[in-house]
Amino acid sequence: MADALLTLNAGSSSIKVALFDAADEARSDGHVLPAALWSGQADGLGAGLKARLRVRDAQGNTLHDAALDGAQASHQGALAALLDWHAQQGDGRRIAGVGHRIVHGGTDFVAPVRIDAQVLEALARLEPLAPLHQPHNLAGVRAAMAAFEGVPQVACFDTAFHAVQPEVNRRFALPRALHDAGVRRYGFHGLSYESIVAQLAHVAPGLAQRRVIVAHLGNGASMCGIALGRSVATTMTFSPLDGLTMGTRCGHIDAAVVLYLMRSRGMSADQVETLLFRESGLLGMSGVSSDMRALEASAEPAAAEAIGHFVEQVVQHMGSLASALRGVDAIVFTGGIGENAAGLRERILEDCEWLGVNVDAAANRSGAQRLTTPESPVSAWVLRTDEEAVIAHHTAQVLRA
Repeated sequence: MADALLTLNAGSSSIKVALFDAADEARSDGHVLPAALWSGQADGLGAGLKARLRVRDAQGNTLHDAALDGAQASHQGALAALLDWHAQQGDGRRIAGVGHRIVHGGTDFVAPVRIDAQVLEALARLEPLAPLHQPHNLAGVRAAMAAFEGVPQVACFDTAFHAVQPEVNRRFALPRALHDAGVRRYGFHGLSYESIVAQLAHVAPGLAQRRVIVAHLGNGASMCGIALGRSVATTMTFSPLDGLTMGTRCGHIDAAVVLYLMRSRGMSADQVETLLFRESGLLGMSGVSSDMRALEASAEPAAAEAIGHFVEQVVQHMGSLASALRGVDAIVFTGGIGENAAGLRERILEDCEWLGVNVDAAANRSGAQRLTTPESPVSAWVLRTDEEAVIAHHTAQVLRA
């Protein structure tokens, strides 16, 4: 019976799952990562939402598309429904390990680790550092433990990629005791950045060890300056709220605004959290949508203003990261917006001409991987992130250790 590795990424109202051939992963060197045999996503999980499960093969063809009702419309129910579908395919693959995306590893978890009761308890203690992500990640772990009794579970952390940053880039200007207690810059989207580093080693080997700025642009957005394949600086810091303007998150904000909202506007901590995480960003600025596609299609002036603000924030952070790297050799776009919004990429790259970027507008709009002219001093690329393949690779490494 062939072995397979399952990857699981559980969010607040969704769960993403992918299946990898364990033998293919065993042959991987971490640079050319294997493609999933199939990937599935359940959306709309939770009360009052319309839950649906979709499964696609490695070529993107739909294998399964069905509504989830009743008990299936939960994380555990959706996982069970997906496993039932898999069992009906009859390929006889045995799940040998399950790898999980965990947003926050704190100061202790700086590499993938096998999950046991002690690790799970330690990760639960980190929930205050990522209250909108960590509880759902761990709910996925518990659901998988129930579904796969005795099967090894492995935690892969979004923060781990940034643990090698220079100490000067990991500190806030706060008393040292607070830093030592964990109030520091962690950084996120690390699994996505690992995916891009691995792909660059294959697509553009000459750049893999150079100075690269990766822009992971999506509903959650961040950027990272990478040198020699290692994180040097990133825009998200203590939480996934900081840095770039995002779909519903405000991004960088003066801390005194929070004090003002609580003292002068009478808002509670919960109300401020809801405002900054769920009601701000592109949605709050535009009053239209958090979805970049809807904003680009909208005739509302506020929608255009929100897009312009997003572009400006990316360009400004591009300059900051180039400074942290002491120069830049390449820029890579990834994430839902970064991979698909050609017009937005073009605007950003045109505003980065001062960095040495000569955009090739035709290539950018044609779906090419390279977005700049051959003579451009700084090249720009678009690569599709594959966090699931990185999780599968780490899971296999932990199980072989």
